[in-house]
This record gives sequence, structure tokens and C-alpha cells, in this order.
Amino acid sequence: MAQINKPNTYFNTKLYTGTGATQSITGVGFQPDFTWIKGRTYIEDHMLQNSISGSTKTLRSNSTGAEYTPTGGLSSFDADGFSMGSDVAMNKVSESMCSWNWLAGGTASSNTDGSITSQVSANTTSGFSIVSYTGTGSGGATVGHGLGVAPKAVIVKSRGSAQNWFVNYPFGTGNGYIMLNQTDAGDGANSTVWNSTAPTSSVVTLGTSVGVNDTTNYIMYCFAEKKGFSKFGSYTGNGAVSGPFIYLGFKPAFFLFKESSAVDNWIMQDNKRLGYNKRNDMLFPNLSDAEYATDRIDFVSNGVKINNDDGSINQSGQTYIYMAFAENPLVGTNNIPATAR
Repeated sequence: MAQINKPNTYFNTKLYTGTGATQSITGVGFQPDFTWIKGRTYIEDHMLQNSISGSTKTLRSNSTGAEYTPTGGLSSFDADGFSMGSDVAMNKVSESMCSWNWLAGGTASSNTDGSITSQVSANTTSGFSIVSYTGTGSGGATVGHGLGVAPKAVIVKSRGSAQNWFVNYPFGTGNGYIMLNQTDAGDGANSTVWNSTAPTSSVVTLGTSVGVNDTTNYIMYCFAEKKGFSKFGSYTGNGAVSGPFIYLGFKPAFFLFKESSAVDNWIMQDNKRLGYNKRNDMLFPNLSDAEYATDRIDFVSNGVKINNDDGSINQSGQTYIYMAFAENPLVGTNNIPATAR
């Protein structure tokens, strides 16, 4: 498998300060197809936009709400970032903001690999695609994802109705689900969401759950593992202050994780907020809360080291799932040393 040597050309975290007025954010390094925005210092929703739905359309990871167009929200995806108006969730005056940005494949194309024709923006190099489709309500329906390899992580949200966010659980399977907007433990044996069928190199299979397959529009994010760029898996807590080490094969730029065997919040951390170990700035995809700081994990040259016995990240015997994207691969041709800070 070829290795991605410059991960920041496919994923990048960009911090900025809100102005309360129209502004353009630059410095992302590419024109994003998926942008996730959250105010760091105040209570407000997570705002998620993608290039298929259109830059002005928003879903919220902490809400079941349908897609909507916020007044003064994101107005465009630009060559080196994005532009927005005065929406308080994205651009509150004088407040610190964070955006996480992924590059897919630009303009969507029609995909007929599945029984449902989908619109797909796929980046086969980074293993990321955005998929839009209209459900049929029929169990066993399939949707093409455009990656050419089976995705490990799949996230689906109804655009047209108030539904939960569904994530395949365990990763790489169609056995069950866990919800991005909820604290619930994962249900690893439920056929209604993915029809008990693992994703293939061409399609994702849907069950009869209205959360993924009613007669309305849906957005799907598909992620395949790519050496030097992304990894999706799980670890087991040991309940000690010196917790587990999660080997990734790269220095992470972004780490999203959750206790999947019990009720708890999702946690997201990155390499820009604080910018050095310990990574103590946490945001919660399922909550509108402001950033929370406590010493818990280190980003190191080849993975993540847990340094806290808190139950939300390291309860003895409990399982935790994670999604990780790279800052630097452990070894690469870009000649940038992957050192911890």
C-alpha cells in the first residue's frame, strides 16, 4: 500500500477568530469538501458542511435536526479555505473558533454501483468519500461509495428529517451501530441499520432503519484506512494513570474517540488546540459545550499515549473506539521529523 507522505494536503485543522461579520478563512491548504466548525470558548452547536449538499447547508453533530441553512452561515468553499457570514455558531465576534477540514474529490459524480444511484465525491488516495443518496426503505438496498476499497468507518445522517447520526460498529463491519450524537454504548448486533452486511469495495448495504434508509435524502461519510494518513480501531482501558498506547504508524493531527462498551461522551482532540502535550483541550461532538481542559493524552511520533485513569478514556476492561488522522507519518519522503512536543 502506498503511503501518504503529506497528510495535511488531505486533512487540516484551522483555527481562527470570529468577527461577527463576513470573513474568509485561509490557510487550510486546499479547497475543503467537508468542514466541521465549533466555537471553542462558548456553548454552541457543532456545524458540519459538505460540498455535495452545498456550502450553505448545515447539519449538527450534537443534534438530530434535519439539514438547514443558517442565516450568515458558510457561504462558499474556497481555494484555500472557506467564507462565512455572521452566524454566531461559526463566527462569534472575538471568540476562538476551530475548523476541521477534509479533502474529498471535488464536484460529485453519479455512481450506479449500488441499487440506489448516489452522488459521490471521492478521494481514493486519502480514502475519503462523501455520498448523497435518497433512501428506498427496502432492506438490503446498496449505495456506491466510490473508494475502490472497503471503508472501515461509515457515518450516515438524514438530511430531510430529525434522526440520529449512525456509525457502523464495530468499524469495518455491518454488525451494528453507535450514534455520533448520543452517549449510548455501541450495539454490535443489530441488523436494522446495515442489514448485517459489511461494506465492500464498491457499496454500503442499508437496512430498514429510517435513520439510514427512509424515502428522504441522506449524507454519508466513508473512510478507508490509508497508510500514513488514517486509522480506525479500538483499544482496551487498563484503569491506570499510565494508560494504553495506541499504535497508529503516524503522529496524529486529529483523534476522535469514545467508550463504546458503556455510556459516555465522544471526545475530539487535535494538534492545533494547545499544540503540545499533554493534549488537554477536549470538545465533544455530541454536546454543544465549550472546550474542556484536563491532562489526558499525548500525541507522539507513532500514535497516542493515554495518561489518565478517567473512565471516559481508560476504564479497566472497557472498549474504546477511535478515528485518527495524521500530522506526519512515522517514516516518509517529506523529510519532516514526526516529533512529540
